[in-house]
Amino acid sequence: MKRTSFLLVATAAAALAAGGVRAADAPPGKGVTIYMQMGGGPGEGPVLARQVGAAAAAKALGVDKLNEQFSGWAPEKMIEQFKQAMAAKPTCIVIMGHPGSDAFHDLVKQAVEEGIIVTDGNAPLTPLQKEFGTKGFGYAGVDLYAGGSLTAQAMIAAGHLKAGDQAMVYGVFSQAERGLSEKGLADTLEKAGLKVDRLEITQEANSDPSLAIPVLTAYVQSHPGLKAIGTQHGGVTGVLADVLKKAGKKPGEITVGGIDLVPATIDGLKSGYISATLDQLLYLQGFMPVTQCVLTAKYKMPGLSLNTGAGVVTPQTIGGLIPLIEAGYR
Repeated sequence: MKRTSFLLVATAAAALAAGGVRAADAPPGKGVTIYMQMGGGPGEGPVLARQVGAAAAAKALGVDKLNEQFSGWAPEKMIEQFKQAMAAKPTCIVIMGHPGSDAFHDLVKQAVEEGIIVTDGNAPLTPLQKEFGTKGFGYAGVDLYAGGSLTAQAMIAAGHLKAGDQAMVYGVFSQAERGLSEKGLADTLEKAGLKVDRLEITQEANSDPSLAIPVLTAYVQSHPGLKAIGTQHGGVTGVLADVLKKAGKKPGEITVGGIDLVPATIDGLKSGYISATLDQLLYLQGFMPVTQCVLTAKYKMPGLSLNTGAGVVTPQTIGGLIPLIEAGYR
């Protein structure tokens, strides 16, 4: 599927909205109903900006109804939510890729055959995008492997990590394409010569990251030579400063790389416990799938791809972003 630059996609969205305002008839989103999977819980750090972006697009385009679905990041619940959404026969369903293409394939195929547009955000479903892209199946999210690799590069630079140093990557390695984030992180650290231990996040900790605190604290305490911890789970990133404090570590003693900008992660960056976090522009992961639904419903446009993995945030760059993060824009 051809990748489209952010400028092109944003321009298309702006033109669509403007066209709806100028026209004498209804706005482009008139008659469009969307069911959208948001991820964890309402207002959570890794979810809020996605909610704000989706709501902004729905308002700008005049969408009739935007129905939010929250799964606690559980893949099986995402599948069940898709079935519930399909039963309501909406115009469009926005899914998240955590369950994987095999789990989603037959359901997406059925929905498309019934005339329902399906598109994807946050975690890719590349085989489905190739198969159903002409019907509006796009992707707004990070190039996961590249995002993990970028996080690792920032960790290496921040902690002056070198060959032979011990590191641990905590992630959902088993989750189909979603696991590419942590694989990219771990692989990049290993290519730099670090000794990397890959630890799987349980589904319980995936849904409630506070459950990871005792597990990670015990790990840190039992590995006195540990130099770095990496993850690509936004909720887990938010608890890592607490983990290190409980383990008796000082800021900077262990290099930490994560993802997203939840309040606890901001505090971790400010205190120096977190060295770098991937900024995946969650607002766009809400705004663009809603726009995709309208573009396809009204103008038969195919699926667009937007890589939202723009860069990393560090203790040196977090300050100016805080008001935007609190407002749900970053």
